[in-house]
Amino acid sequence: MEDYLALNRANWDERAPLHAASPGYALDQFRRDPRFLSNVVRYDLPRLGEIAGLRGVHLQCHIGTDTISLARLGARMTGLDFSTASLAEARDLATETGADVRFVAADVQGAVEALGEEQFDFVYTGIGALCWLPSIERWAETVARLLRPGGRLFIREGHPVLWALDDERTDVLALTRPYFEQDDPMIWDEPGTYVDTDTPIVSSRSADWNHGIGEILTALLGQGLELTEFIEHVSVPWEALPGQMRRGELDEWYLNQDPAPFPLSYTLQAIKRPKTA
Repeated sequence: MEDYLALNRANWDERAPLHAASPGYALDQFRRDPRFLSNVVRYDLPRLGEIAGLRGVHLQCHIGTDTISLARLGARMTGLDFSTASLAEARDLATETGADVRFVAADVQGAVEALGEEQFDFVYTGIGALCWLPSIERWAETVARLLRPGGRLFIREGHPVLWALDDERTDVLALTRPYFEQDDPMIWDEPGTYVDTDTPIVSSRSADWNHGIGEILTALLGQGLELTEFIEHVSVPWEALPGQMRRGELDEWYLNQDPAPFPLSYTLQAIKRPKTA
């Protein structure tokens, strides 16, 4: 069986410097303005609430822009990612901006051990993360083990309906890909990435999985987490369906159809309630 983790790690190691150099990740703005926050975190602000002084871990943090944004809101942040090239960019940005953020190299499935069994006040994970994981149940177990009693999970993610859409068609919105988690991943061979760049990616093959909303909720509930918020949104922070979307505030993208026929992303929050005798 092919090593899908190694396949994806090689792909993201090549993407990292391209993303760091792109205007979309706005690293120059982070360097110039100590109050600057990523668009993703700014979108999350109304639901995040007060996080100053809290210990947080950002799973699949990539080049650290969202992690550093959370630190700028006063949280004591740790970022975790399996791509050492991504973490090199994240550490450089943290050094250049004076952000006190710890970055740890590990796959999500090895996060608990890599972080020394440490528990956190909140676990944060963002857009385009869960699709790289083969098992939503193992992810939920990791989240539960990383949270202290009373700790909170915060996730905003692309909706599984979006991941199931055919993004190559511009004439119709067509569900052609799996909605539910499959044993075998979908394999892609794409020499580009989602930022504007003329540099081709040599390690162009990648593997991903979809996870249905019911599967995600069931996995979290199965770990004893209590759902406190679930909101479906009609926007997503990248042009997920080229030719069928328009850009709005905070670089959020909306379907041209109005009203939107289905959600494109969601916010989910859950709490690990303390055990009672």
